Amino acid sequence: MARREVLLINPTAPEKRTEEEAAATKRGVECINGSSEEEQKKIRLTRAIIEREDPPSKDVDDYTIRRFLRARDLEVEKASAMFLKYQEWRRAFVPNGQVSASEVPDGIAHNKMFVQGFDKKGRPIAVVFGRRHFQHKGGVDEFKRFVVFALDKLCSRIPPGQEKFAIIIDLEGWGYSNSDMRAYLGALSILQDYYPERLGKLFLIHVPYIFMAVWKMLYPFIDNNTKKKIVFVENKKLRSTLLEDIDECQLPDIYGGKMPLIPIQDS
Repeated sequence: MARREVLLINPTAPEKRTEEEAAATKRGVECINGSSEEEQKKIRLTRAIIEREDPPSKDVDDYTIRRFLRARDLEVEKASAMFLKYQEWRRAFVPNGQVSASEVPDGIAHNKMFVQGFDKKGRPIAVVFGRRHFQHKGGVDEFKRFVVFALDKLCSRIPPGQEKFAIIIDLEGWGYSNSDMRAYLGALSILQDYYPERLGKLFLIHVPYIFMAVWKMLYPFIDNNTKKKIVFVENKKLRSTLLEDIDECQLPDIYGGKMPLIPIQDS
């Protein structure tokens, strides 16, 4: 039966298929669509490695594997290592499969991250207020849990056919009391190492001059793929810049749009 399903999916495929190829085709044919031939081949190679090293990974879909591959410029060995590290981290850091609101009381109390509509590409949008971040009473670990809590919430809003989200970081009113390099680096590491190719675009708005000192320290830790997605928005062009990517009906009302913000914990 399994072989017949593979042949129905691809009538021109040779009858003799390895077990790994057949399983990959069954699990991920829809995910592979839209990939180049090179990507399809490397998805299969990567899957073979990660399933050999970590058998429970057999249920991971091809979209996920492709994201790790793209984050490592389609280098199979590097993508496999990155994915296996992710699996180890996820099981240790999120043993219950998700972070509950009760585990991140300090992050929620500051009410600093919101969600609302979708941009023109169908990516869900989050808004983060930098001035509401302070060093966590629970330490960096609780902050990291909040980051995972928020990113998982945001990813759950991604519609079929889309893989990414967009973030607006509003730094109006940000000052040195909000500066927290350990937390910033922790959040950056989680985003880049464990949520690869999830970020579609990041807008930095209302950026105060004093923030640039922190930015200079952060910048060397940002990988090249992420750097390409970051946009510093001029204050006088704020609305027009956001409207290039977000329809007015989906733009947050605080930026002249029509969409009210919803706290991330209530989404």
